[in-house]
Amino acid sequence: MSQDAVAEVFRDEWGHVVATLIRMTGDWDLAEECAQDAFATALERWPSEGVPRRPGAWLTTTARNRALDRLRRKANEAVKLREVAVVAPGPEEDDPSGVPDDRLRLIFTCCHPALALEAQVALTLRTLVGLTTVEIARAFLVPEATMAQRLVRAKRKIRNAGIPYRVPPAHVLPDRVQGVLATLYLLFNEGYSGQARHELCAEAIRVTRVLAHLMPDEPEVLGLLALLLLHDARRATRTDAAGDLVVLAEQDRTRWDRGEVDEGLALLDAAMRRREPGPYQVQAAIAACHASAVQADDTDWDQIAALYGSLTRFVRSPVVELNRAVAVAMAQGPAAGLELVEALADTGQLTDYHLLPATRADLLRRLDRRAEAATAYREALALATSDAERRFLSRRVEEMG
Repeated sequence: MSQDAVAEVFRDEWGHVVATLIRMTGDWDLAEECAQDAFATALERWPSEGVPRRPGAWLTTTARNRALDRLRRKANEAVKLREVAVVAPGPEEDDPSGVPDDRLRLIFTCCHPALALEAQVALTLRTLVGLTTVEIARAFLVPEATMAQRLVRAKRKIRNAGIPYRVPPAHVLPDRVQGVLATLYLLFNEGYSGQARHELCAEAIRVTRVLAHLMPDEPEVLGLLALLLLHDARRATRTDAAGDLVVLAEQDRTRWDRGEVDEGLALLDAAMRRREPGPYQVQAAIAACHASAVQADDTDWDQIAALYGSLTRFVRSPVVELNRAVAVAMAQGPAAGLELVEALADTGQLTDYHLLPATRADLLRRLDRRAEAATAYREALALATSDAERRFLSRRVEEMG
């Protein structure tokens, strides 16, 4: 069995294995460590022994045995094992949530309102999806060490406060929707980034679609699904045959997935008819402006700039301000956009975010300030995290002479 096949099983089963061990032991770190051990064992044994008929059950049993072994080595062995026996779920654990999808049910379970929203989302991405601390830190635009500390604090709070890891009943699901939506949004973004993990995009869309069927009257759920579909419609045109980035203005719009565009526009329309605006609806409206433009020159940049202004009222984020600066530059000229970018750079909020110097470089290029543009492109190149982005920025440096 290839490593790719094991990786596919990892994506499908990781969250279930970890969730079972957390319920069994109440120890998040132990659950993750034993799950990792189980997958490492599978990678060693399955190529020669073959894949079990029920790989998820095999992994869960292996990980559970590892957890029990570790607990036996700790002090107060008898007490520990009695606790495990009490909290371990049965094979037919009741599900009070009414959520029809395993992955979505686990996300609701992880997004406990006793935790801060960022902690809910980070812990869910780490525990259920298996994203690394580096990947989660990148999603939140914070250093890896900062994110590691947040995860440790969240787990400590769960342990010290005795917060149970159990499926929530249906009547409390609305209290957890915000964390669930943020998790799915960042999961999609991780797959849509320069790392191009398309399976994460597909899973985010699938689970969001389930959530939309479960909560058809929640406009922000519809807005998020619309946003993901409108972005995913452009996915095939974001890189060329060599894997190099293609900027939005140069993408072949005839290759955009019209089915996803039409569905996204219809979902956005349904959400906005409820007259309960929110950040995902506003972002979907921005994506709709791009999707509705037959050619790049037809894009309504004035409308996009106005929408970003609306988004800042929902989301106080320097990334949103940076995107608004780009829209203002397209609507009013590069000088107007550069003024906003320079002001944002002075705040020091996006020091390690490569798109800040990349945006500044592009505006300087359009103003024919080539030497300054080259310097900014080099700064962006030093911060870029994907090969495709680095190749793109290297070409820009060369173009500036």
